Amino acid sequence: MKAHTKETQATMTPDKALNFLREGNVRFQNNLKANRNLLEQVNDTSDGQFPFATILSCIDSRVSAELVFDQGLGDIFSVRIAGNFVNEDILGSMEFACKLAGTKLIVVLGHTACGAVKGACDDAKLGNLTNMLAKIKPAVEAVKEPQDISLRNSSNSEFVDNVSAKNVQLTIDRILKESDVLAEMQSNGDIKIVGAMYDINTGEVNFYE
Repeated sequence: MKAHTKETQATMTPDKALNFLREGNVRFQNNLKANRNLLEQVNDTSDGQFPFATILSCIDSRVSAELVFDQGLGDIFSVRIAGNFVNEDILGSMEFACKLAGTKLIVVLGHTACGAVKGACDDAKLGNLTNMLAKIKPAVEAVKEPQDISLRNSSNSEFVDNVSAKNVQLTIDRILKESDVLAEMQSNGDIKIVGAMYDINTGEVNFYE
């Protein structure tokens, strides 16, 4: 499989980009990698890059976007931060990726058993981690069940995963609220912004559209 070119990127649509990722994840789940010559892709992308999607995901070592979507060099912009939230710098990176570099899709990818979400659920405090986890707290507060405080912590895996899913939703809300550039592009149909959850037990990505 060749690296994307200006010509192939030009034929991409938001829905086509989403299908590319769906198909890649199916290959990943079945251990069927696309045939790629990575060194050839190094050469093909040496003069420029033409990715079709931008993926915001967690730093978790089990959730590499390139791997779980079976993508090669030059295919996606990958933004990684614990808890897959956005700030001004990440929004600026996304605006570059979509408005200037031509990607057609933004995916906010959460995952099950997320350590950052667990930390937020437990109100963990440690150096700079304290302020970082504060950005995930709104998702903890937005999940109303269970109400029993003894069940609203990292020992409750269902609660943790529900908070992770809510965090994805709130992150998309923030993207649309805080980036006029991306909100306008989605409104015009130039891009699509979707959420998704990766299951660390199965390798499956479930998209929310």
